[in-house]
Order: sequence, then C-alpha cells, then structure tokens
Amino acid sequence: MIAEETSSANLRWAGNTLTTNGVSASRQLTVIAINRHGHGPGQASAGVVSRAGVRPDQIEDVVRAAERAAAEATPAEDADELAGPEQPGSFGMGNKETGGTAGRDQAGSFGMTNTDEPGWDSTPGRTEIGVLRDLAATLGETLRAAQAAGRKLYGFAEHELTSTFLGTSTGVRQRHDQPTGRVELNAKSADLERSAWTGVATRDFTDVDVAGLDAGLAERLDWAKRTIALPPGRYETLLPPTAVSDLLIYLYWSAGAKEAAEGRTVFSKPGGGTRVGERLAAQPVTLSSDPRAPGLACAPFVISHASGSDSSVFDNGLPLSATSWISDGSLAALISSRHSAEVAGLPVTPAIDNLTFATSAPAAPALSEMIASTGRALLLTCLWYIREVDPQTLLLTGLTRDGVYLVEDGEVVGAVNNFRFNESPVGMLGRLLEVGATVPTLPREWGDYFNRAAMPAVRVEGFNMSSVSQAS
Repeated sequence: MIAEETSSANLRWAGNTLTTNGVSASRQLTVIAINRHGHGPGQASAGVVSRAGVRPDQIEDVVRAAERAAAEATPAEDADELAGPEQPGSFGMGNKETGGTAGRDQAGSFGMTNTDEPGWDSTPGRTEIGVLRDLAATLGETLRAAQAAGRKLYGFAEHELTSTFLGTSTGVRQRHDQPTGRVELNAKSADLERSAWTGVATRDFTDVDVAGLDAGLAERLDWAKRTIALPPGRYETLLPPTAVSDLLIYLYWSAGAKEAAEGRTVFSKPGGGTRVGERLAAQPVTLSSDPRAPGLACAPFVISHASGSDSSVFDNGLPLSATSWISDGSLAALISSRHSAEVAGLPVTPAIDNLTFATSAPAAPALSEMIASTGRALLLTCLWYIREVDPQTLLLTGLTRDGVYLVEDGEVVGAVNNFRFNESPVGMLGRLLEVGATVPTLPREWGDYFNRAAMPAVRVEGFNMSSVSQAS
C-alpha cells in the first residue's frame, strides 16, 4: 500500500499586480496485491489499483479490486520477495514509536528531515498559504520597483508538501514528508518586445531573494536593447545551470539498465552489454544522486506505484543510498530495479529523486567569471520544448527561450535570435571546455516533474544551433 496526502499553496502575479492565491489538498491511495504461485520469476502476478480521494470506508473496495486484478494478471517477470521490516529507516510492523519529531531540516524546510522522519502514526504534514507570506511582502516591493522602472513582471510561486506512507505485508512501515517549492519570474520591457526568465527551487522560500532575481532580469533586458542576427551553426556556448539541468535530467531518465542491456539506448555497448565503465567526458565530472543531500533531500527508500523497465512494485521499501551515475567522467551506474540489474549484470541502483552534477577540478568559476574569460560565445537563458529524436545517440531537439546573448571579449554585447538546437547531452559531455561551480537550480522544462537539482554552468564546444527560431 502507498498512501499519499498532498497539500499545496500558490501565489500568482501578472503585469506587476498580484492576481490570485489559493490552497488545495488531495489524497491518493495505491494498493498492490500480489498473487503468489511460488517464488521467483513467473511465480507471482501483481495487481495495481490507484484511486484519488479515497475515504476510510472505501479502502476495502480498493484492496478487493487490486486482488481481482492480481488474480487476472499474467505472471510478473520482476517477481521477487518483498523488502522486510529490517530495512534501514523502516518503523516495522506494529511499531508505535514516533520515530522522529516535526521540525525544519538543514535548509530550514517545512516538513521533516530524512534522518528524523515523522512517525508512521503521526498526522500527515500540511503546508498552508502562510509559507508564502514573507515572499508576498518582498514581492510587493519588487513589483512596485519594476513598475517604476518600466518593467513588467509575471510569474508564480507554489509550495507542496506530500506525506507518503508505504506499508507491506512483510511488515515494512515507511513514512516520508517531501516539501517542494519553486518561484518562476518573467520580466518584459514596457513594449513587450524584450523578455527574460529566471526561476529557483526551494523547500520553504526562506532562501528566495526576489529582489535579486529581478535585478538579474533587469540586467538581461538591458543586454537585449541591442539585437544581433546570427545564422544557424555550431557555436561555443555557455549554458547556465537551469539549461544544464534540463539536458542532464533527460540523460538521467534515459539511463535505464534493461534497455541499455537490450541494445536500445546510447548506453548500450556495440555487440552487447552496457557502456558502464566507459569514459564519456574528458573533464573530471560526476553526476550523482543522494537522498540525504543537504537542500535536495528526498525519499530514502523506493516508492514504486507500478512496474516498468527499471522499476518494480516488488522493490517497494528498499533503501536508497548515494549513487554516482557518472564518476570522474566515466559511466558508473545505470538506473535499475533488482530484476533489471540482474538482466543487465549490474549492481542494484534504483532511481533517486534528485540530481547533482559537479567537477572535481579546483576553483570552479561562477558564470560571471566564465563570461569574463570568454572570447566569443553564445550565452543561453534556458531551453524548452525538449524532445527526443534518436535514442541510440540520445539526440534531443528543442528551442532556446527568453534570451540568447552574444559574448565578445568578456562582455555581453547584445541579444541574438532564438534557435532550434539538435544536441545529445552524452555527446555534449565529450565537448565540455569548462565546468563552473555547482549551485542549486530549477529545471525550466522539467521542473513540474523533477525539482531537486544542483548544476554548474558549462562551456561547450560546437553546440549545434540547427536553425533559427521565431519563438520568443
């Protein structure tokens, strides 16, 4: 059983005016019934039923529906024994201990820390509009300042808190409270001809500097007062952390062990097997996940609502630990369930809900320092409408958005037209010229689905701007 209680609060503004705010709550129950005919592959089938807004008196109906689905299902190839209550972090069958106290985590977040989770029997966590109170006060001042300076600000802030309860027939009782927040801010010139975007992820908004975000947008609108037309082509390009996160999150989502072992992805080795151990980047870069990463903390155990290529309902409750997917430039691991790890001949490394990319090179520069050391390059704001073209090379296409700038002799000299790009994040790793300092960032394209990321700005040789785009 996986039960989730979610509450959310939001605030929206447009044209320098606060427009709406609100709160909401929802409940989701997923019941996984297992019909065992023996042990191991082919010896059990699973039935999964998920319903929203389930009342206590309706739980039995969901259970019976899942049991019927399991009885009618074909044998599951990923069938395995369930995790037991001895798993780290589990409260265990019938445990009435509180298991932790409510409070703020290392980043000051609402909710609970991963090392001090609330008890199984304690009330689900809940956010409220008050989490946005201080932000709203600062935002009001920022909107008035923007109005006086001839800028128009648009955007939203939202906060969500999900309490997840996971229990199994083997006695596992896991609980995790996940706060998730973000702010997106878009600035436009008074004539609406120039536009710039920025965004931040946060756990509780205490670390959000709205005035600072607006100052960065004002600078970029000033850069765009001069426009320069450039043709498509391959350009040395500076990608900020948000753009890097969108590309590497897609790489991460594509790094499944089973499909790689079957020869279907960029991580498949010609002739069979996977590319684990192969060098992907000359730079000493590491792509990793850690459920206990400060500021990026996420569930430290597997939560699987359905089985897939590299996920399994039989793995629910398995502990998660820090994992390097790329280590010092070499592919180190692929996402796997117990079943797909066995298929691929790899260690079990389930997916984790955060991602960090960093260099081990000393004195990694800030983006401003990278701009100052640039002879000639494009500087992006963000990417959007990213789609996969070829899984064998992980070739992606998409558009630049809200500001592409030309840097010459260490200074931004103007804004250029938008482009459609065709680029592989795996190929891009092999052409990294410089990797900056890693900072928390908000993926713009994937922020609805993947919020917890820390990335550097990077300098890439020959980033492929395949055509000019009329998108703004």
